Amino acid sequence: MEPEIAALATSAGTTVVALMATDAWQRIREGIVFLWRREHAERAEAVTAELEATREDLLAALATGDQEVEGELQAEWQGRIRRFLMARPEVAEHLRRLLAEFGPPTATAPGAIQHATASDHARIYQAGRDRHIHER
Repeated sequence: MEPEIAALATSAGTTVVALMATDAWQRIREGIVFLWRREHAERAEAVTAELEATREDLLAALATGDQEVEGELQAEWQGRIRRFLMARPEVAEHLRRLLAEFGPPTATAPGAIQHATASDHARIYQAGRDRHIHER
């Protein structure tokens, strides 16, 4: 079961952190805290605080253009969730259902995060859908 738990934890950590900067943040946060409260109640408040601190770190990093932080935060949550699932494997199905509510992340999903860096005289054009650029 270890590879299955590791894969689920990877998916969950990535999804949770990716949704922190979107409109879906409150829903995923509530779902994760609910799972902890249900199975590990004494840690639920600490997990809530850790989620909020992670979100603050992510938003600060996005504001400064630090692209490394998101991956680091995802790795942290992947580890936390993997350890939680190892101690409480019965939660795996509940976590799968929670993640299914949000579907696979797509580039055009509302609230999608796009990163770009320009230097010198470079231009960056980003769009979640079709974009037509006519330069002269």
